[in-house]
Amino acid sequence: MSNSKTIKTGVIGAGYLGEFHIQQLQTISDVEFVGFVESNPERASAIGEKYNVQLYQKQSDLIGLCDAVIIATPTVTHHTIANDALNNGCHVFIEKPIATTISEAHELIAVSEKNNLMIQVGHIERFNPAFLLLKEKNINPQFVEVHRLASFKSRGHDTSVVLDLMIHDIDIILDIIQAPVQDIQANGVKVITNETDIANARITFENGCIVNLTSSRISLKEMRKMRIFQEKSYMNIDFLNKSLEEYSLTDNQNNTDDNSQLFPYDESNNQFIMYKKNDSNPTNALQEELKHFISCIQKATTPTINGNVATEALNIALIIQGKINENK
Repeated sequence: MSNSKTIKTGVIGAGYLGEFHIQQLQTISDVEFVGFVESNPERASAIGEKYNVQLYQKQSDLIGLCDAVIIATPTVTHHTIANDALNNGCHVFIEKPIATTISEAHELIAVSEKNNLMIQVGHIERFNPAFLLLKEKNINPQFVEVHRLASFKSRGHDTSVVLDLMIHDIDIILDIIQAPVQDIQANGVKVITNETDIANARITFENGCIVNLTSSRISLKEMRKMRIFQEKSYMNIDFLNKSLEEYSLTDNQNNTDDNSQLFPYDESNNQFIMYKKNDSNPTNALQEELKHFISCIQKATTPTINGNVATEALNIALIIQGKINENK
């Protein structure tokens, strides 16, 4: 391991997501970008030329030169590659999901703890400016409606839409609803690929909150919205457009600012509906996510989305997929 402040970092897998990591790592001052590994020769050559970065033929050669590696490969390879990196002194950032099974995830956590190394998992929506705004609010969700719809892309077919897309929202739900899961129901179908392409799940928590999640990767339009309903208020998070809207019941006409509007709730004019649109800071979520990873390594602190947190999301996702498989 390097004793300097700069973290020597590499990327394993330079596909769709891996390219973004290579791009962003070169913008972070505390990172020395060592190079990358990519199994597709044509893709490897194109990325190497585009970003003027070093290509390594063997991941062991790259790992041996790094303090940390980003793993942006197909999910089925996460366990093997991360295990290798952790056993050779590298902190790891693993694109979600952390692994294909809970046992694989637990093994990676054990290896990281044994070697005193970091695991961070790429649940990028935690760094979305709209979600960061929500975290500033006092929320007590009673019902949550989630839609994550994406158009078809010729990648990510090694896993279901639950582990590809829905897991983002599962992670967020587990973060904002501080209660154990009581019941899970789910349905889904294969449409284009050999894995589930569209899925719906209903999660009931022990505190009474109900969450309805819908995810699709065969939609004609893109949508990433979460609607949170609670007593006397409703919030709409748009992850795609990075905005947060609030509707709340108030009896204080003076409880407004430049970003809010009041509408009469009834003819008595004693209560009002206050609408407020919160403007987020135009930050790059991936860059912020990687900065967090590097900072945790430097300060020896635990990442927000560590192995245990990511494993909880994976567990719920696998239960949902199991329910879907049972209903076929």
